[in-house]
Amino acid sequence: MEKPLEMFDRDAEWSALDRFVSDSRAGATLGVVSGRRRQGKTFLLDAVVRAAGGFYFGATEAADAESLRRFSDSLSRFADPPTAFHFADWFEAVDAILALGRERPVPVVIDEFPYLARVNPELPSILQQAFGPLRPERAESRTRLLLCGSAMSFMGRLLSGGAPLRGRAGLELLVSPLDYRMAAEFWGIEDPGLAVRTHAIVGGTPAYPNEFLRGDVPRDLEDFDDWVIRTVLNPQTPLFREGRYLLAEEADIRDPALYLSVLSAVADGNATRSGIAAYLERKAVDIAHPIHVLEDIGLLRRDADSFRKNRSAYRIAEPLIAFYAGMMRPVWDQLQRPGMASRVWQGSRHRFASKILGPHFEQLCRDWALYHADPDLFGGLPTTVASGVVNDPAAKASHEVDVAVIAASDAGRPRLLAIGEAKWQDVMGRAHLERLEHLRTLLSSAGKFDTSETRLMCMSGAGFNDHLARRASERNDVLLVGLTDLYR
Repeated sequence: MEKPLEMFDRDAEWSALDRFVSDSRAGATLGVVSGRRRQGKTFLLDAVVRAAGGFYFGATEAADAESLRRFSDSLSRFADPPTAFHFADWFEAVDAILALGRERPVPVVIDEFPYLARVNPELPSILQQAFGPLRPERAESRTRLLLCGSAMSFMGRLLSGGAPLRGRAGLELLVSPLDYRMAAEFWGIEDPGLAVRTHAIVGGTPAYPNEFLRGDVPRDLEDFDDWVIRTVLNPQTPLFREGRYLLAEEADIRDPALYLSVLSAVADGNATRSGIAAYLERKAVDIAHPIHVLEDIGLLRRDADSFRKNRSAYRIAEPLIAFYAGMMRPVWDQLQRPGMASRVWQGSRHRFASKILGPHFEQLCRDWALYHADPDLFGGLPTTVASGVVNDPAAKASHEVDVAVIAASDAGRPRLLAIGEAKWQDVMGRAHLERLEHLRTLLSSAGKFDTSETRLMCMSGAGFNDHLARRASERNDVLLVGLTDLYR
C-alpha cells in the first residue's frame, strides 16, 4: 500500500499495517491497535481501509443491541449481499467478517472496540473462538481484523495474562505521540528554544495544532507568551480543558479528583511514592492503586534509578497533563473567568520555568542520548539512559545525576558511558564540570560500574561560558550539548 501524501511521519506504523494487511497467506488474522486519543489512529486505519479496499466500523457508546444493528447495516452497505444482514448475535457478525476474506486479504477495522466490549463482555471470548487455529471458517479466510481503542487500560489487558485473546493476535501496534524532533517539524518550529517550550506544554499529539488550535502556532519566542495566553490558558479553546478530559475518558478512573491529586503531587516535584503520599497526606498503600492505573494508561512513568537498586522516580509522561496539573489546576477558578489568563500567566512564568521546563528539558536530554545521539559520542551504544542518585559517604550526602548513559558489558560490570548535568536556565561553567568529575570519582570508588571511559556531559538550554568551552576543546572526555544539538 502507498502511504497517503497528507500523512505526516508514521512510517513505521504504516509499514507494520502494510505487512499485516497485505499478507496473502490463508488464515484469518487478528491485530490490536491502541494509543491515547488524538494521536491519529482513526486517520491511520481509515487510510489503510481505503488503500486496501476494506471495511471500517466506528463503535459508539450504545446498548449492545443497537451496536449490533449498526454493525449489520454498515456491513450490508459494504458487502452488498442479496439480502441485508440482520445478525442475531456477535457470533454471526464475526463469521460474516471472516467470510469477507474468502477470495482476497481484506482489512476489517473495528474502531473504539472497548465501547462494544464493555456492554458485551463476552465479545473477546467470541473472537477467541472464531479465531481458533482449527476452525475451518478461519482457515479459509484472509480477513485481517484490526481492533482499535483509546482506553489504554482496557486495550493493555486485551492480550495480557489469561485474557481470552492472549496468543491470538498477530499484530500489536501502539500509536504513540510524535517524538520531540518530529513534533517540532510537524508544528513548523525551527527555533530549538521555542520548540522545547512548545513541546513542554502540548507534547507530540498531532491533533492539537490543526484540529484544536486551527493552525495557531507560536511564530517566535516573542510570540510564545501571547500564544500560551490565547490558546492553552484560554477557556474558549478546546485545549483549555483537554488536560481534564484525557483523564476522565479512562473508564478505570472512578475518582478523578484523587488521580489529579496524584498527578499534581508529581508535577510539584514529588517523584517517589512516599513523597506523593506525604503531599496528599495519605498512607503510601492508599495511593498504590491510583499510581498503578496511571501507569497502565500511560500518563505516569516509573523510571528506575541508575545507581540505586529498588529505587525509582515517577514522572508525568504527557506534557499537557503535567502543564495542567502543575500550572492550571492550582488557579483553575481564576482561569475560567474571562480576561484572567494574562494575569495568571505573568504570575506563573517563574513556576513554568522551574517546575515544567526544567524537568522537561532534562527528559529531552535523556531522550536525545538514548534515541538520537551518535553512539560514537559515548564510545558505545547505550542500553539504558536514566537519572540517578550517587551516595557521597565522606560528606554524608547524596547527589543527583540528571543523565546517566549505561551500556551492557561482557566483562561483568556495566559500562558507564557518560554522566550529565542538564540545566535549562543556567549558563554552565567550571563548577558544573568539577561537580561531574567528583561524581565520576565517587562512582569509580563504589566499583559497581566500569568508569574507565566515562564521558562528562554538560547540557544547557542557556549555553556555556568561555572557560568551559575551552576545557571541552582540550579534553576528549567532556561533551557540551546545547539546544541545537538536541534538534540537529
